[in-house]
Amino acid sequence: MSSLADVDTHVREVLNIVNNPLAARRASDSVAQSWLRCLTEFRLDPGRFVMPPVLTQRELNDRREAASDLIACSKLEMTTLYQQLADPELAVVLVDADGVIVHQVSSVPFGEAVAADGLRVGAMWSEREAGTNGMGTCLIERDCIAVCQHEHFYPRYTSLTCSAAPIFDERGTVVGVLDVTSRSKLLQQHSLVLVGMSRQMIENRLIDARYRHANMIHFHSRPEFVGTLHAGKLAVSDEGVVLAASRSALFQLDLRSPAELCGKRIGEAFNATLEDMIARSIRGSFHPVTVYSAKANSRFFLTAQTPREGANGATRILMNDPASGTRAKPAARKDTRESSSAGRLDKLSHLEFGDPRMASQIQLAARVIQRKIPIILRGQTGTGKEVFANALHSISPNGTGPFVAVNCASLPENLIESELFGYRAGAFTGAQREGRRGKIVQANGGTLFLDEIGDMPLALQARLLRVLEEHEVTPLGAETTVKVDFQLISASHRNLIELVQNGMFREDLYYRLNGIEINLPPLRERADALALIGHILETESDEPPALSVEAKEALLSYPWPGNIRQLRHVLQMAIALCDGPEIRCAHLPPEIANGVAPMTQSVTRAPMTATPHLADDADTSSLNAIQVKERETVLQLLDEHRWNVSNVAKVLGISRNTLYRKMHRLHIRLSHDTPAADA
Repeated sequence: MSSLADVDTHVREVLNIVNNPLAARRASDSVAQSWLRCLTEFRLDPGRFVMPPVLTQRELNDRREAASDLIACSKLEMTTLYQQLADPELAVVLVDADGVIVHQVSSVPFGEAVAADGLRVGAMWSEREAGTNGMGTCLIERDCIAVCQHEHFYPRYTSLTCSAAPIFDERGTVVGVLDVTSRSKLLQQHSLVLVGMSRQMIENRLIDARYRHANMIHFHSRPEFVGTLHAGKLAVSDEGVVLAASRSALFQLDLRSPAELCGKRIGEAFNATLEDMIARSIRGSFHPVTVYSAKANSRFFLTAQTPREGANGATRILMNDPASGTRAKPAARKDTRESSSAGRLDKLSHLEFGDPRMASQIQLAARVIQRKIPIILRGQTGTGKEVFANALHSISPNGTGPFVAVNCASLPENLIESELFGYRAGAFTGAQREGRRGKIVQANGGTLFLDEIGDMPLALQARLLRVLEEHEVTPLGAETTVKVDFQLISASHRNLIELVQNGMFREDLYYRLNGIEINLPPLRERADALALIGHILETESDEPPALSVEAKEALLSYPWPGNIRQLRHVLQMAIALCDGPEIRCAHLPPEIANGVAPMTQSVTRAPMTATPHLADDADTSSLNAIQVKERETVLQLLDEHRWNVSNVAKVLGISRNTLYRKMHRLHIRLSHDTPAADA
């Protein structure tokens, strides 16, 4: 709260504007103009503070419903911006077109402190209600603005500094304002820059959300800026009509308003058809292709992508499509190309044994890996994503380099940053004297495999995105950057699109990772399950046993929630227990031999825990007290080593087969849905 003397001084300063209207008219300062509006138009008195009105819950719900797409597109960016600024004494605020706060991100103490001054969700912060302030003045000025402490109209707010940017929709209408309000005594210029960048991300997301069935064109006069925040973005219908244009697109094309472009054919902007742009983008593996403007001799670089979904919601696939205009290579080069492709596929032959879905995914992956396109592997836990990634690495142009795998779910959050980016000596307490190269630097010249990328913390997602865009990494505590070049393969059993929609994964990082998505089918849906069983038996035993008819039927009818990983462990145990040349149902876990389906067929990642994994339904009544204690010890070791049987056997100083027999005797089943194992 300001003192009475401060209030009087501030009031005199404001009233000087109305007493000198000539100076006010000459003033170009937006704050001075705002003070004049507050005094003459809104009839506000700086000496008589009135708390901004707050909507009822029903009114607020209606507001939020009306601005639902704006809020959905802003939440993730607001959280990221708050983390970037890393100041507990600030709030990131979103208001709608009328100045009503519809979403806010802040620490609890700061949120409670400013709520006493009216800065809270549901409050109206237009100039008419709150005087000169970042949000309300930005709505009127339609431009980025900073209001620093005593520039506020009311003395009550002179402890605050605001940095605000208007959010425009595809029609050029201001639909809201993104604002950072803090206790900082000085205007933080970087805050205004970050707010502006976040605002631009929100505007692009609005276009994606509102035109998800449209073709997207990203372009810039410089190829290195295509795919960045600086690129222009156009949403184009299948008929070639421009539906929406970002402000960056208008700037690139030297247009003043969306009306000059929207509703017109794309040929009026560029000297190419939509079909030609898409076909050339596909042939170029979505590297920027060259086009020229239609009315001038200006050159642009662009990528064009068809929508993920058609108008009926069906998935659209961006592969060779005769209707797209994609032409085949000259016939003279066909044999060489096919021979090279066949050689690559031979190296991937251990990934499938006759399943058509796996075969198609392998062929697709083998094609795009040659272009160094980022790949996302989707599949349930245990479907062999890391094995698949390692195989792709072996046939990639970076195949002679290192293959570096990082499981983003297994590392503690406070260690992921140092593991990925590395650190210099003395960067933090406990750092090694010589420092440490991070996994990203270790993967230079090879392949970086980020397993369970969906579990990466949001703060690190922003750093990873920067590495992917700039091809350089800065270790913790270092001032110099290290150039890196690697093939990126990511994997997740989670739906990344849903994580994006829920604000748990950055949308811009998702599109940077998702050059192409490869889906690995669950084991129960594979047509080559029997051949895969035979392959595992051959690799796990020098003299692989045969399967009895009953055992074969039991294995093929079981739904395998743990997929190939679970199958491998079951077969390993069956080999260890088998006394003769044939595996029988007696050598299989009871639930498989008896055809008992698991509780659920959808596999989710089990949480890591240091406590014994006793939440199973095994009958331990036949065990004596010593065996029960031994069982608890083995279970605890299995949990600590994430059910990696080989590692537990090493800790116990016994062979894997001995451990399998011990587990069987202690009624420890290998059909748990475990986070990891030696698949």
